[in-house]
Order: sequence, then C-alpha cells, then structure tokens
Amino acid sequence: MSSLSFTGHTVVITGAGGGLGKAYSLFYASRGANVVVNDVSQAAAQKVVDEITQGGGKAVVNTSSVADGASVIKTALDAFGGVTILINNAGILRDKGFRNMTDQEWDQVQLVHLKGSFSCSKAVWPIFCNQGFGRIVNTASAAGLYGNFGQANYSAAKMGLIAFTKTLALEGARHGIKAIVIAPMAASAMTETIMPPEMLANLKPEYVAPFVAAVTHPDGPDASGRIFEVGAGFVAEVRWERSKGVVFKTDVSLTPSAIGDKWDEITDFSDPEHPQNLPDFNPQAILAQGAKLSQNTHASPEVRFDGQTVIVTGSGAGLGRAYALMYARLGANVVVNDVSAKAASAVVDEIKQLGGKAAAAVVSAEDGESIVKTALDAFGGVHALVANAGVVRQNGFAAMSEKEWDEVMAVHLRATFKCAQALWPIFQKQKFGRIVTTGSQAGIYGMPGLANYATAKAAVVSLTRTLAIEGQKYNILANIVVPSAGALVGLGRAHHNVDAIKEEYIAPVVGFLTSEANEETTGGVFQIAAGWVAQLRWQRTGGHGFPVNKPLTPEAIIAKWSAITDFSDDRATNPANTQEAFMQIAENFENEEEASSEGDSPYADPEDSELVAEAKRKVEEPLDFTYTERDVILYNLGVGATEKELQWTFEGHEEFAALPTFGVVPQFMASGGMSLDWLPNYNPAKLLHGEQYLSVKGPIPTSGNFVNEARLMEVLDKGKAAAVTTVVETKDSETGTVIFENQSTVFIRGAGGFGGKRAGKDRGAASASNTPPQRRPDVVLEEKTLPIQAALYRLSGDYNPLHILPEFAAVGGFDKPILHGLCSFGISGKHVVKAFGPFKDIKVRFAGVVYPGETLVTEMWKEGEKVVFTTKVKEREAVVLAAAAATLVDSGAAKAKL
Repeated sequence: MSSLSFTGHTVVITGAGGGLGKAYSLFYASRGANVVVNDVSQAAAQKVVDEITQGGGKAVVNTSSVADGASVIKTALDAFGGVTILINNAGILRDKGFRNMTDQEWDQVQLVHLKGSFSCSKAVWPIFCNQGFGRIVNTASAAGLYGNFGQANYSAAKMGLIAFTKTLALEGARHGIKAIVIAPMAASAMTETIMPPEMLANLKPEYVAPFVAAVTHPDGPDASGRIFEVGAGFVAEVRWERSKGVVFKTDVSLTPSAIGDKWDEITDFSDPEHPQNLPDFNPQAILAQGAKLSQNTHASPEVRFDGQTVIVTGSGAGLGRAYALMYARLGANVVVNDVSAKAASAVVDEIKQLGGKAAAAVVSAEDGESIVKTALDAFGGVHALVANAGVVRQNGFAAMSEKEWDEVMAVHLRATFKCAQALWPIFQKQKFGRIVTTGSQAGIYGMPGLANYATAKAAVVSLTRTLAIEGQKYNILANIVVPSAGALVGLGRAHHNVDAIKEEYIAPVVGFLTSEANEETTGGVFQIAAGWVAQLRWQRTGGHGFPVNKPLTPEAIIAKWSAITDFSDDRATNPANTQEAFMQIAENFENEEEASSEGDSPYADPEDSELVAEAKRKVEEPLDFTYTERDVILYNLGVGATEKELQWTFEGHEEFAALPTFGVVPQFMASGGMSLDWLPNYNPAKLLHGEQYLSVKGPIPTSGNFVNEARLMEVLDKGKAAAVTTVVETKDSETGTVIFENQSTVFIRGAGGFGGKRAGKDRGAASASNTPPQRRPDVVLEEKTLPIQAALYRLSGDYNPLHILPEFAAVGGFDKPILHGLCSFGISGKHVVKAFGPFKDIKVRFAGVVYPGETLVTEMWKEGEKVVFTTKVKEREAVVLAAAAATLVDSGAAKAKL
C-alpha cells in the first residue's frame, strides 16, 4: 500500500519533550502533519520543535499543564487553525509502597494522567464533533492492566484511562470520533528509573509510534474502543474474557457458604465468553433459571464473622445496606459509613434490632482515618473493608463539567485509596485483612454519559489489583466485584426493589471474598447479577512480532492487522501480571530479520508471516528442459488431438505446431519440484491444483532448449488449508527470451494455521473472476476423454501418482485415479483455439475432478478480446473449470480456420 500521509492534519501530543511523545512528534511531522509539542519543560519541547522545523516540518511549543486542556488546544488553533488528532501521552511516576504513599503522590499522578487526559479531550471534543472527524489515543500501561507493586497510584490512573477511552469511543462514534487506548512499553524518562539499560535498549519508542500513526489515520484500521499492548516490535490486542459462571437459586440458601461451595465452578474458564459491551446478560432470564434450581448447597464449615469487624462505606442504603445487614446476621461487628446521618443511623438501628452490633461513621468516605477510628473505638479492631461508597454525576462528555469529574473521582477512587490505606498498617500487623472494592459494568465496557463514573470504576480495579500484589505476603486479599443491582442498574436508588436486581443477590459473593474461608483468591474481578456469578480476566491475542533490526512502519502494522487482532487462532494467552505480559514482548528482542545472501524475494509481501517470508527468500536452482517434435506430438495427443488434426499430430504438416497450453509442460518439474514441506502438516496426498494461469510471451518453437526459473509468489493461510502460488518463467536457453510464464496455485488441505495473509492480491488476468455473461454460449464444444487419458497425459511429464495409482488416489479421498487438471485445461484450451483461434494467455480455476472416460463440455462466450469459458462433465453435470478465460491473439476473428 502507499505510504500514509498526514498532510493537512494537526496533531497535539502531550508530554512530548522526550520518550514516546518525542517519537510521536517526529513521526507525525515526517509524514506531513502539523505538530503541537506539549511539555512542561520549555527547553525539552523547543528541542523537539527545532528538530522538526530543521527537517522541513511544522511544529510549535506548548508548555501548559495538561490539566489546562483548553490552553493546550488553543495553541493548535492559533498556530494551525484546527486539530484532528490528540495523543494523551503526558505522565509522571511517584512510585511508593502503598502504606507509605502520600496524598500528594496519589493526587499528582491522578492529576496528570486522568485529569489531564479528561481536560485535553474535553477541550478538543467540540472541535472534533463539529468537523465530523477526530482521533484520540490514551496511554495506559501494563501496570494499569494488571496492577504493579509500588504503583497503586499509577496503576489506578492507567486502568482508569481504559474505560475512559471506551466511553469516548461510544459517545464519539456518531461524530466520526475514534478513541484508542494503548499500553506501551518503551524507554522514557519515566521508565529509565525502574528498568536496566540493557532492557531499555530494546524498548525503543520508535516501535510504538508507527502503531499509533496507523490507528489514527483516516484510512487506518478501526481500533476504536479497543486496547493494544505495544513494545519492542510486538503488538497484541487485549480484551475481557469471562468464565461461564454459576447461577444460584435466589432464596435464603444463597449465602457466602453457598458461594464458597461452587467457587471452583465460578472461576472455571474452560468454556469462556467474551463480552464486549452492554447489555451482555438478561437479569430476568438468570433469575428465572435460578428459580428452577434446588436449594443451594453449602460449604462446610459455614462462613461466619463472629468477633470480626467489617467496615462498609456508603452503607446507608442500597448495596451497602444489604452488605451491612448480611455481615450482622453472620456475627460481624459492622461500621456503617454514610454521609447521611439519618441513613447511617437507620441501618445501625436495624442491625441492633436484629441482635447485631453496629456503629455509625458519618463522614465522607475520603476520610478513611476517621472511619477506621470509629471501628477501633467501638470494637477494638477491624478485619475487612467493603469500599462501596459512590455517587453518579451523569452527563454527556461534551457537557460534563470539571466539578462533575472531580466529585466522582473523589468518592469512588480517592475514597477507596484513603480507606484502604488507613487500614493497611492494621492488616499488616495482624497478618490478616480482606478488601472488596466496587467496580461497575461502566468501568468494564465504558458507558455513554458516564465518562467520569466509568473512569473511576476502572481505576478502582487496578488499585485493588495492586493492593492484592502488595498485600499477599501479609495475608491481605483484595478483590473487585462488578455488581448489577438496583442502585447501580438504575443509577440511583429508585429501582432497588426490582426483583431481578435485588442487592441481596450481590452480598453473598462479597461475604465469601471477605471471609477467612477465602484463603487464596485475590486480585480477582467478579461480575454478579440476579444470583449469577462469573469471573473476568484479560485475554491477549498472540499478536505479531516485527523484526527489531529494521524500521517499523504504519503500513506494516496495517498489513499484519489480522494477526494482531486475531483471538481465534489458538495463540491467545491470559497474562495475569506485568511479568507474564512482558515475557512475550521480551521474546521479540531477538526477532531480527536475517540478511539473505540470495536477497529479498521480488514477491516479498509485508503481510506475510515469517514462515512464508523465509520460504519466499529461497531461490530454486534453474531447471533445464529440452524437447523435440515428438514431445509436442505426445502433449497434443495427451489433450485429445486426433489423427485427423494433422497440424497437431504430424510433424510434416505445413502448420505443425504445439497447442498454446503446451506452455505448462516445460515448467512441470520446476513448479512441481518446489519444496512445500515447510508448511505445517504438509501431505502431498492432500494437494489439489487450484488455479492455473499461462501467458504465452513468444512464438512456441516445435523443439528447443529452455531454462525454468521458479519462485514462490503468494501463500495464503485459509485456516484449514494453505493456498500456494508459484510463478515459473520459461526462457530460451540461448537468448534468455521469456517464452512462457506460469502461475500455479495449489491447495494443501490440513496445512493452514501458520498466519499471515488470508486473501490474495489482484494479479490481473491471473486472478480475474471471469464471470460468464447472462446469455447462451456463443460456441459449445464437446469431447469424450479416453479411459487411458490420464496415462497418456503422463507421457508429457506428469509424475503425480494421484493420476495413475488407485491406492494413492484413495489416500487423497478419490474413488479412482483422476485426470490431471492441466489435461482438462489443455482440452478446453484446444476448444478455444478451434472455436476462436490462438490465444496469448489463459486462466482457469479447477472446480471439480474429471475421471478418465468422462465427457467434457466447454461453453464459450466471446467478450471483446477475451473468451470466457466454463467446462463441465456431461455425465455428472459438474463444473470442473470455472472463472476461466483466454485472451485472443486476434480478437477480431470470429472463429478459427482449421
């Protein structure tokens, strides 16, 4: 494909003074874009701009904080009059163990990564909507996907950007706006403090920039709302995978003990699903299924919380109230947190009336220290936290205010951080603690009108996963629930009595996860609705690794898009942490394209898999072919010429000649001798001739010395089969003049699955569809083959036992030996010559088999210089040659004079 140009586009890149941002800036500028280089360092940004302008590009500096997105975008408008692409790349690290992380270290990271991406995207949104085009790329990380030790702040922010992106993609679709999120691994000022130099050397930003360019170009692949891991020449797509889960009966037997009894089934991914958006299940249908079940069985001993204290934030109503009541029934002391004194007191009173123990903590959930103090003052300790507090500030992204963003981040995300951190030293000291945080479907899939809420809920997921990593050695287990309950489904409390989405159906899962019965599960994400429980995890494609010793281009990315995004080729994996995720990226460090002494193939294709590319580099030894008039006669007889057609069977005839299709004979050994054993599961008995194209490029001598040069031309992975096209040039040995060119396509059943191209390129007449016109044929010729036709044709060089040995034919699935497809090809070519005269090229698709002795019927339509034809077996009314045509030497001739 032609190079992708960004001429006329203006790209805003935040954090572009070095690392990835600099690589993006230079790349876009090299492809013609105007670039706004944003960085808080004036010197760093100016250096990048100078490099661009000295190379003839256009760029300007912006030093605004990304939290002031309006100022960043104003620079683009002032300098270039518009903006079409925004790359939210700015970031900082403030790594610290969770216990010692300061509020400032938390807040600074959220400000730059989350608030900055929100602010810049918000500023550019109306421009994109008005012009009906826009691209936004947000920058997540492996830490965001999987959590990472010492990076609770960073992991949370990066995961938040995933749901933020998905929401922007949903809201932007009708405006021509696409949003993509990448998790890049590249050397930068941030990563150089945490990675050794030898590793950074392999993580060049130049291997990320071409991917971003590919997905932001108007002609690039549709990657909107999708997640990609990119680094060191490796690219893969990531999506959610969900266990089939378990449906429980929703009666009094649905308890934490019932959940524990089925835990192995809940977490069984042997029959997974891959939900992509909402709605992806029917709560009413699940409830109806559960109603048909017997009472739930229970694990033994029963899950209890006697002597333990549980904090439940946001527990004045809804889910929090349901949790509080459940814990109280199971013997726990409950701290009921809510900003409403009335609501909190009501739940405390309700618990006490049941004979339980509870205390109210009427403060913001952000005041984790006060909440924990309430627990210690009332009950002397604390053992579990259910971070449930939340608010909703619903609004379309275009209208969403900064206040609406900040309020949701504070209650959902910052409050979870503050409560967990206040508890952390207690949990560490007692070597026990359980934390359950609250995600949402919006945080998993994105949700229009809830960019703030979706972002916060996704951020909570990776914060929790980091807590799971840091807490495991202290027996602190942390998990996430994604509930579908009244308050959450209705985005308020008006629907909490809807039967299928009762909060009571969520509570038992939370109870099990926070109990001593849960001894291992940590860092898990669990989706719950109407008595159904399933686990979510990441699935990553096998992806594609590009050679690291040659420049990567957007065109190469697009050429390999199917491999990058293919979840169905049995190469997909399920990384559970940053180490596993990085392993496959690191494997590509050694992926170097070897220089071939034979040079690159003239038929090299960037879409080819490495297996195919290597096979194409091989240069076969040229093969000589010498023939006499006797060989011409044998071939003509082999394709049905008779003793009455002396111009083809008597060397003394004044017009003695080889039929044009004789051109397939000299190349037999060259094309047939090409090794195909590099294909997986190659079996020659499973090989079928698919298509044949022959071009006659010069007069055909009745005897001569030729040399054949063969190369692999195209290899397609058809899933369960391979399609291999070879090209052979047949030259006069003395003059070097090309006499014939053959393109032969064979199908090898059972040899697919090696990756690479699935569809072939247009090869002109060699791949033309040649559809017959909707009228009666102009000429129809019929010819009965001989029972010995296959044996006779073998005298022209066909050494395939499929055409003579019954046993070999049986292995190939045929009742008896079949006629070589090129024999049928030759007979039909003879019919074209007899009806319309000689031709200069001919192409057929082998659509069926012919058994020796059957009658061939060739139906021909003259269409200008071409004769389109179809060949059938009369006895079976079966088409054997299709998509067939020949280009005449003399297109004005109505019929040959024979």
